[in-house]
Amino acid sequence: MRYRAYARHNLQSLPAYGRLSKEQLEAISIVSEVLPFKTNNYVVNELIDWDNYEEDPMFILNFPQKSMLSPSHYKTLAMMVGNNVPKADLAKYVAEVRQKLNPHPAGQQDYNVPTLQGKKLTGIQHKYNETMLFFPSQGQTCHAYCTFCFRWPQFTGQSEMKFAMKQTGLVTSYLKENPSISDILITGGDPMTMKASILKKYLDAIMDADLPNLKTIRIGSKSLSFWPYRFISDPDSAELLDLFQEVTDRGLHLAFMAHFNHHKELQTDALKEAVSRIRKTGAQIRTQSPLLRHINDDPVVWANMWQTQVDLGMIPYYMFVARDTGAQSYFGISLEEAHRIYSEAYKSISGIGRTVRGPSMSAGPGKIRVAGITEVQGEKVFVLEFLQGRNADWIGKPFFAAYDPAVQWLDDLKPAFGEKEFFYEKEYKKMLKVDKLPEHFLDMDTQKYA
Repeated sequence: MRYRAYARHNLQSLPAYGRLSKEQLEAISIVSEVLPFKTNNYVVNELIDWDNYEEDPMFILNFPQKSMLSPSHYKTLAMMVGNNVPKADLAKYVAEVRQKLNPHPAGQQDYNVPTLQGKKLTGIQHKYNETMLFFPSQGQTCHAYCTFCFRWPQFTGQSEMKFAMKQTGLVTSYLKENPSISDILITGGDPMTMKASILKKYLDAIMDADLPNLKTIRIGSKSLSFWPYRFISDPDSAELLDLFQEVTDRGLHLAFMAHFNHHKELQTDALKEAVSRIRKTGAQIRTQSPLLRHINDDPVVWANMWQTQVDLGMIPYYMFVARDTGAQSYFGISLEEAHRIYSEAYKSISGIGRTVRGPSMSAGPGKIRVAGITEVQGEKVFVLEFLQGRNADWIGKPFFAAYDPAVQWLDDLKPAFGEKEFFYEKEYKKMLKVDKLPEHFLDMDTQKYA
């Protein structure tokens, strides 16, 4: 199949254009002023059920919905667009709305970007001792955009919001100065939007750099779901698979970190063929997804997804809680509900699929799992534990938060048993060099154009 992308400027070329109502087309146009929109012919033709598209998870996953913005933001934007206000005024308001949506959650821009010889490495994040994230410049787009994406600022055209780096020399120098790093995660965007020849230059530089502590190269990608032909019939698909084979032949573990949000993404013949081809290179495919209202907030969906992944030879890895960014108000689920869905799905699959961990919040201090809900000393509590932490000593330590059925994110939890703060907070504040933890959301004037 030949690749074809659809964005806001060419919506009329969509095969299903005539099925969308005037109101839906307006919503796509208005919401995508803030949250980027892009899809392709594989998603449109093979994943979306157009006979029931308004309820279809693949449609919601790709096409912006009106409720993904607050009513006041949507109303103001619709009025501005309808009145053809100057582009500069529209851009200014859009930028304000984006800031309101917490574009860089968990301190990823303020606290995760390292320095080398006094220079800030804007294409690297290093939050956990053993893992470094690398954002190659040519991989900062995707075959299609998820409406929930926590990295949506990468696609908005605002350079100050992006992570990107071209210089592999800085990457290898940083790796040499930080021998604790055993895993490098190449991410984006999606590295699989790069040509194989470009990705090879990056990987060859890393593999040739004499890094004895480097054990694993991870590639984070949604391509198996949104464009499996990347590994089948793209002009350089064979070259790409040969590159994967080269990595494993050189004794490194290649972990393909695949993003699947629903079992519908696992049903096409193209997906099954792509998975088979990747696995033949010696790479392992690990799977992850956030838990999303309107998409997969059902234990049956998760059980089907995990079991199908196992059947195809993939390894279920993470169930995440939707991050506090972008359209979280649309997708977010309470921690109580997240734990219920995870537990019911987990116990309904065989042991070989219970490699998955969750529900996990990738928050500022680290990856924190809701391990249970129970009663201790007469008080109902959430049982939490670190799966990863800014301080490795935090990992595995259980701690307790006061039960609240409405809470959706770590920042809204309060310590149980009358404690003033969680055990890690004092040290965490020192790490951030602040007296109190930063506020996520800013006040702004939403009535200026009303």
